[in-house]
Amino acid sequence: MQTLNVFKKYAKGSEPVIEWVTDCVIYTRVSSKEQMEGMSIETQLKGCNGYAAKEKLNVLGHFGGTYESAASDERKEFKRMIDFCRRKKKGKMVILVNSLERFSRTGDNAIWLSRQLRELGIQIVSVTQPIDTRNPAGVLQQNILFLFSQYDNDLRRLKTIDGMREHLEAGIWCCQAPLGYDNVTINGEKSVVINDTGKILRKAFLWKANEGISMVEIVRRLEAHGLKIKHNRLSAALSNPFYCGIISHGLLEGRVIEGKHEKLVSKEIFLRANKEKGKIPHGYKADPLNDNLPLKQYGKCEGCGENLRGYLVKKKNLYYYKCDGKGKCTCNVSAKSLHKKFAALLEDITLHEDYIELYKMELRLIYTTLNEEREDNTDQYKAKIRELDEKCERLEERFINEEIKPDLYHKYSEKFKAEREELRQYLEKTVYSTSNLENYIEKSLEYVLNLPSVWASSNYVEKRKLQMRVFPEGFFYNKKNDQPRTTKMNRVFVVIARLKGNTEEKETGTSEIVFRNSGWVASTGIEPVSGASETLILSIVLRGQGR
Repeated sequence: MQTLNVFKKYAKGSEPVIEWVTDCVIYTRVSSKEQMEGMSIETQLKGCNGYAAKEKLNVLGHFGGTYESAASDERKEFKRMIDFCRRKKKGKMVILVNSLERFSRTGDNAIWLSRQLRELGIQIVSVTQPIDTRNPAGVLQQNILFLFSQYDNDLRRLKTIDGMREHLEAGIWCCQAPLGYDNVTINGEKSVVINDTGKILRKAFLWKANEGISMVEIVRRLEAHGLKIKHNRLSAALSNPFYCGIISHGLLEGRVIEGKHEKLVSKEIFLRANKEKGKIPHGYKADPLNDNLPLKQYGKCEGCGENLRGYLVKKKNLYYYKCDGKGKCTCNVSAKSLHKKFAALLEDITLHEDYIELYKMELRLIYTTLNEEREDNTDQYKAKIRELDEKCERLEERFINEEIKPDLYHKYSEKFKAEREELRQYLEKTVYSTSNLENYIEKSLEYVLNLPSVWASSNYVEKRKLQMRVFPEGFFYNKKNDQPRTTKMNRVFVVIARLKGNTEEKETGTSEIVFRNSGWVASTGIEPVSGASETLILSIVLRGQGR
């Protein structure tokens, strides 16, 4: 019988090679400044260096050396260390920590990350908890320790929250001091005291309570006294009852507690300041949903590019639009005047009865063109759907094999499925039937023959829908010449404008929509809706009508 050595050349794989890990990095971390001051970092570093010397490991770098929370694996030093290990071409590497909780206290995340590192040839070794993770039993041991670290962390957090709640219920503020206060420790007891900023901030409460001046003016005065503060931060400070001795915190579950800290202002001043703060400045009131202000947040100021908002001047009982621009921009226009211009604009693109048949033919041509364009893209959309199906399958397979974390799986799975559903819905609407098209045209006639009256008689919501159908990108208003302009118009209404002769041909071959009644102008660059085919149909219809 021949020896098996003859067949050795047909063997697969390679003979096992014993690899000795000789390189390592040291990671030290504490989770608070107090621990760092307690020399915990030096203790960890001493233990890790001693272990590396004993095991004859070559230390390639030191990472950490500061305090940072283990609540996220995006810690700066931690991430820098992981990136360093992944870049090393030698493959085998050890991350040396004093104890596993110094690596991470997040349980599931630590288990997942340690597995990813092992696949890269990187081991996590604890000086005080030496475990061989090159076998399943060692991996299990390490994972259990990670879970116990998380359990211990959760217990500490629970105790901390209970302690904070007890302090808050006793009227003792144990969190970061708000603006105007400092956290101090006196005779071993922590407290909050008013600082120089607080003394200046006190003036803001008094100005608001006694003079009722605007927030803008208060910000200006504070800056003159040396306190530069943003409007939103000042508003939040004036609404914080802490300054009048009342503690409000999420852990109190809707309750307020009389605090033991020094008050910045009295309760009376605080309440009076907030009453003044709640008043609407300059005698006008913004209305979020008002039939009298359908163009708010729809039009923009051409001067500063900001949205037009609507408000009511109570003394005059008149509505106005004003831009949100700061500084020198003073765009302010009567709602009645702007509505009159908008109604005139709608009149310009309202279909005349003489053009009904021509309008129908134009719509058929437009929708035929759109269908052809969509049909051309159908194959591309179907291919994209197949690609997303494959991505979902691969993602599910990796999740089943525990190659990715649950949160990543759900995040991308939902994203791919949403994209796929959007494409499928689009495909369902790709082709219009002739009967549906004719029904649409008949219904649209009722709409386009009476645009101004439909808009005037509609409520706020319906007005907004009509505006977006006609001008999907809104309009710009120029205060200087009191003339609005639009940048984009629905193709259907471009047809009507052209039929009514409200267009002027430009040298570039494009058209500009000029609305005769309103003085509104659509920006240049609007192309002829249907090209040569449109010209042919127009000539046939006009000839047939004897025009």
